[in-house]
Amino acid sequence: MSLIEAAHGHSVFEGRPDESDYNPMGTVHGGYIAAILDSACGIAAHTGLRPFQAYTTADLKVSFLRPLTERSGVVRAIGKLVSIGRRAAFSEAELRDEQGRLCATASSTLIVFDRKSERTTA
Repeated sequence: MSLIEAAHGHSVFEGRPDESDYNPMGTVHGGYIAAILDSACGIAAHTGLRPFQAYTTADLKVSFLRPLTERSGVVRAIGKLVSIGRRAAFSEAELRDEQGRLCATASSTLIVFDRKSERTTA
C-alpha cells in the first residue's frame, strides 16, 4: 500500500491486493484491510498534530462490508480527522474497491503525546 495524498485532516492510501494477501477462505485477509484503514486514520490524525507531537493508535474498529479479492483492483482508503485535542484524536476511514463500492469502514481513537525535541543542545 502507498500513501497517495495527505492534507490537513485528510489522507488517501491505495493498494492492489493479490492472492498473496488471501486468508484460507480465498479472500483478502482482514489484517490487510485493517492495516490500510489504520494507516488512513493515523495519517489523517497526523496532519493535525502540532510540532513535537506524536500519536499512537489506542483503538481501531473495523467493519467489513464486502470481501476483497485480486479482482477488486486498486483499493482506496480515505481517512478523515474528526477531532483532535491535547490528549486524543478521533478519525474515520472508508475503503472502496476499484469500482467505487464501499468494502470496509473504520473508526479510530489515537493517543496524542508530546515527544522529546529532536534539537540537540551544545
